[in-house]
Amino acid sequence: MKPNIILINCDDLGYGDLGCYGSNVNRTPALDRMAAEGMRFTDFYMASPVCSPSRGAMLTGCYPPRIGFGAFDGRWVLFPGQGLGLNPDEITVASLLKEQGYATQIVGKWHCGDQPEFLPTRHGFDHYYGIPYSNDMGRQHEDDTYPPLPLLRDEAVIQAQPDQRGITERYVEECVRFMRSNSETPFFLYLAHMHVHLPHYPPERFVRESENGVYGAAVACIDWATDVLLHELKALGLDDNTLVLFTSDNGSRARDEGGSNGPLRATKGTTWEGGQRVPLIARWPGRIPAGTTCSELTLSMDFYPTLANLAGAALPEDRIIDGKDIGPLLSGQESASSGHEAFFYYKRNSIEAVRAGRWKLHVRKDDAALCELYDLETDVGETQDVHAAHPEVVRELQALIDACARDMGDEARGIAGENTRPIGRVDRPDTLTHYDPEDPYMVALYDLKERG
Repeated sequence: MKPNIILINCDDLGYGDLGCYGSNVNRTPALDRMAAEGMRFTDFYMASPVCSPSRGAMLTGCYPPRIGFGAFDGRWVLFPGQGLGLNPDEITVASLLKEQGYATQIVGKWHCGDQPEFLPTRHGFDHYYGIPYSNDMGRQHEDDTYPPLPLLRDEAVIQAQPDQRGITERYVEECVRFMRSNSETPFFLYLAHMHVHLPHYPPERFVRESENGVYGAAVACIDWATDVLLHELKALGLDDNTLVLFTSDNGSRARDEGGSNGPLRATKGTTWEGGQRVPLIARWPGRIPAGTTCSELTLSMDFYPTLANLAGAALPEDRIIDGKDIGPLLSGQESASSGHEAFFYYKRNSIEAVRAGRWKLHVRKDDAALCELYDLETDVGETQDVHAAHPEVVRELQALIDACARDMGDEARGIAGENTRPIGRVDRPDTLTHYDPEDPYMVALYDLKERG
């Protein structure tokens, strides 16, 4: 029997934001229980420290530069009305699962392009319900930088400027309806949370209960949503045949807002560990051993071949896929490994670091070249540069970077990759909404000014 799959992806949730990852300020009982009933990964990475490249990589199993998603005409992420997006020729994991008879739905943030050609319904999802990009890309705090924030059903805007305090509840309702409607067929549900991206609009209930301000309230709202989905699985009798994955698109934005990347250095937007190492909890009763921890180097790109294999889908043979099947790791096989020789930390289209085993070599930070080596087994916080003591390791890791540059490119050194595919482009793009002073918006202007 093909398993149901639920993938929960948070926005800017940090490595240290959950109780099971060391937080003592956020309330996450459901996620802590999920970890106790499943597997917690300690060395799991997103392919980018910002959202659009991260999400495109996860959906296609490929590094962002491989699919033209390293940068967006000079911008870090996609913006409303931009004529760029996930190329229609790309084959997403949703497309693979749909071909195997899965019902597929995404609820929440897409951020892989807002033009019709790039929407989820053109990339393997039967249905879409959500805000197609970040929740700070609407009319906010007396500025008109962006058009009204759109809420979509499939490809139609059904509301502009929705009350963000109720969005997660609406998302969860949509997820439950989808699960109930497809309880007799295998399904793939991708819930992409609004939280904990700025501006923070958690429900008042969680604000009242929080010991960590509105940030802690947003984390608690994520936890509540997970609790509802797990409860619904049991009510439908689907618990033992459903793989649930919980993760985040990149590290937390800033500690002074309440977020935490635990012992990791730096934050979202950087190629230090705090930018890209994120939580991953996997739960599948009877298939994933309960209360276990995996310290193997694993990547969000691994979801693609792993889920395809579980569904009986063949991987495309006409393109390179960077992810590896981590099914043996999930099942707790003692001798299993992820199969990754190395992981390359790209910022936009430039390689800034590489990890191989315990070693991580940094070669660049933005416009500055550098050479710093860290032993992540003994120094996860990247505090002690040991490159002078290990010149042979530096040479080995530099050789890996050089090979990667030939493969996917390294803009900082002017190297064009040999095996990359183009981003999607359309002519005459337009925003999904336009401000109408006569429209009876629920929230004409969001009252918070923070953008993330």
